[in-house]
Amino acid sequence: MAVQAVTVNLPEPLYERLARRAQKTQRTVEAELVDAVATSLPDEPDELPVDMAEAIAALHLLDDEDLWRAARQSLAPEKAADLEELHIKRQSEGLSASDIEALATLMKEYTRIMLVRSRSAALLKQRGHDVSWLHQGHEP
Repeated sequence: MAVQAVTVNLPEPLYERLARRAQKTQRTVEAELVDAVATSLPDEPDELPVDMAEAIAALHLLDDEDLWRAARQSLAPEKAADLEELHIKRQSEGLSASDIEALATLMKEYTRIMLVRSRSAALLKQRGHDVSWLHQGHEP
């Protein structure tokens, strides 16, 4: 990938925030700045379906508490049970047209939740938080 050199004058408080974040993550200020710019720009329109892009578009504007909440969300237990039942039914006897539609709807919701969770975790990590416990399924 080609790299373009850019000179940017940052206000001192913003630079200090980047420097603290870089120190926490053991990276350069330049790497933190590139990540911050890349994170703040929306994804290309054709990379994600519109509803998925909308689900993550403003996550970078959330404070840490709201991002933690987003990173912890999951599919409602009854929907998770329905999804599991449909997967079992598909393997054992096949699905009807209405089952296929229900499965597609549940999978779309599950995918949206996982996208929001992963994007929220990435933003929290960029802000210097330890998110390693998220994939283990329990809080420290």
